[in-house]
Amino acid sequence: MADFNRVIIIGNLTRDPEQRQLPSGQSVCRLGIASNRQYRNKQTGSMVQEVCFIDIDVWGPQADSCKQYLQKGRPVLIEGRLKYDTWQDAAGQTRSKHSVVADRVVFLGSAGATAEAGEDAVVGATMAQPEPATQLEKDLLEQIDQIKTRTEAKKKAKKTESAESAAAPAGSFKDEPPFQDELPF
Repeated sequence: MADFNRVIIIGNLTRDPEQRQLPSGQSVCRLGIASNRQYRNKQTGSMVQEVCFIDIDVWGPQADSCKQYLQKGRPVLIEGRLKYDTWQDAAGQTRSKHSVVADRVVFLGSAGATAEAGEDAVVGATMAQPEPATQLEKDLLEQIDQIKTRTEAKKKAKKTESAESAAAPAGSFKDEPPFQDELPF
């Protein structure tokens, strides 16, 4: 039987990152995030807010970036694997918890921008982005705009194509081009 252990989660940092340097020279950064879920209770009809707190371990150069650029309240996307830790506490009791070992950390927005946009805002979708500070950020934003433009053009072409295929005689076949990845790398 094949095993699969993958976690993708978006949440806000609950505290500033804590970075440590191991004797081997490798750095590790511990993040704490909260991911919210809001739903309506079917029995009472009231809205219920459910919060899940997760500890994240980030290793290597990515840990240094997290320590440098992240602070409490900042939204992040974490992609990684689930890990189960056990230990003995001071009273001799066996304790355990799950945490996530991050393979990838994506910085989504700024904490201030999220608070200004309100709780119902989708991070990164319609939120106003701060002015890019580096040429790399400018290039990435330009590539994102190009991808959005191409996507909109493809949607228009598909609508036109579907209208044409509806008018085409039954039994006709139109070949489609192969899949092309729209990612800039």
